[in-house]
Formats: sequence, C-alpha cells, structure tokens
Amino acid sequence: MKLYEPQTIRYIKNKYGFRFSKSLGQNFLTDVSVINGIVSGAEITKSDLVVEIGPGIGVLTTACADAAGYVMSIEIDRELEPVLAETLTGYENIEIIFGDALKTDISALRAEHPELTGFKIVGNLPYYITTPILTHLVEADTGADSITIMMQKEVADRISAPAGSRDCGAISICVQYRCEIERVLEVGKEAFMPQPKVDSAVLKLIPRKEPAVKVKDEKLFFEIVKAGFSQRRKTLRNSLKTTGRSREDIDRFLEAAGIEGERRAETLTLEEFAALADAFCGGKA
Repeated sequence: MKLYEPQTIRYIKNKYGFRFSKSLGQNFLTDVSVINGIVSGAEITKSDLVVEIGPGIGVLTTACADAAGYVMSIEIDRELEPVLAETLTGYENIEIIFGDALKTDISALRAEHPELTGFKIVGNLPYYITTPILTHLVEADTGADSITIMMQKEVADRISAPAGSRDCGAISICVQYRCEIERVLEVGKEAFMPQPKVDSAVLKLIPRKEPAVKVKDEKLFFEIVKAGFSQRRKTLRNSLKTTGRSREDIDRFLEAAGIEGERRAETLTLEEFAALADAFCGGKA
C-alpha cells in the first residue's frame, strides 16, 4: 500500500469515515520525492531513534522507519488510531504515542532506546501550531541531533530571516540562538491532499554546542525577546512594559545596553538582545 497516493488516502478516508480536520491542520503528503527528500535531508540511519510529530496516516512515518532503527510518533488525533493500526501493519520498529506534543517530554523518549546512538526529530507540522511546537522543541533542549520540520513557507522564511532584518521575529531569535539552520526543500501546495492555500518549506535545525550568544539568564533572555516582539509596531520602550517593569527601569536597562528606546525589536541583533537581557538581569529583584 503506497500511503502517499491520492487513491490510497481516499480509500482510507472512505473506509474509516475519516474527515480531514481543518482545526488540526491535516494535509497529507502525496509526493514521494518530498517524503524521500525529508528522510534524506534528516540524514536518518539505522542507528537513529526518530521522534516524529504528527504522523497523520503514516506517510512520513513508514519512510522514516525504513531508514531508522526505531520511530516514535506523537499524534494528537485519536480518530487516527484504527487507521494507523492498518497502515503501519508489518512495521515492528514504529510506536505511536497518542498525546499532545506540546505536553510530551521528548527528551525522555530517548532514554527508552539507549541502544540507538542517534536522536532525530522530524515532522510535517500543522500550520496553526508550527511556532508553538518549534519554540517548545528549541527551549526544551531535547538533546536531538537535528530537527527536520516541514512548515508553511512564510514561517520558514521568518525563522531563517537574519536578526536585525524586517522579517525577523521572536521565533527567529529563539531558533537562531540555539540552532544553525539549513533549508532542505521547497514544497508546493500541490504536494498535499487536501491542497492547502500556501506553499511549504522544510528546514533542518541543528542544535549548537554553545548558544550563538552568551547570556546571564537564558529564561530572561527568551522573556525579553518575546516581550520585544509582542507589540512589534511599538517601540522597545513601550513593548517591554509587558515584562512588568516600570518605565524608569526600562529606560535604565536600555541605556545600560546601549540601545535607543525608540528602536523596534526587529532592528536588534542577537548580540543586542543578549546585552538587553543582561541589563534586565542586573536589575531584577
């Protein structure tokens, strides 16, 4: 059974009365070259444990299982349980975990397979939850060798945007602080069923041995970055009020970091965010 073929997806849909969930962003891959490109880009080998987020009907899951030592897939939609029981028949190296990836301790999954030396995360993420999932994976410090994720092209562009550029956002800073970024694939909307309205891209995030910049308090650093972009049309002096600090303290921290309060978050480099977070760190209670 070739799970990526439209007729197979229609067969599964009709047999199980399955409906594509817009709320869960379910769009299944129908282009085998894209599937193979993700597995190849992730550089999956038989020594790897692969954690997949959102297996859907198992299209990418089975491709990963063919290349990996073991695959653990996290799926939030319980309606897919009977579907996956059929589509993954014959695979002894796949385990489905029904639950919310945002509430799953992914680093703990690695401990279940100490015989495998590699640890890689892959996924075809629903557009609506891409940023929360990526933020969770990056901030949780899962210990993965790499994170290879398909996402909306616009989000991929934002994540890849250099700090200090117009397209840069909080997710850009958070990811670039912890990871190096490789662009693996560009994927047209015609590669999915049902077809979404936008194109996609696959990024490979490679965790750095050391963060891109040094900060005194990592949690505070992320807080400052998110606060800065929380109202991106406003100046830093105003957007940083969401941290709960007084106007006087904010002005003092900005001055200590050598940053003009009239600037906006998108104009700051990683180094400037680090300096600002350190200034806040020196003034916290």
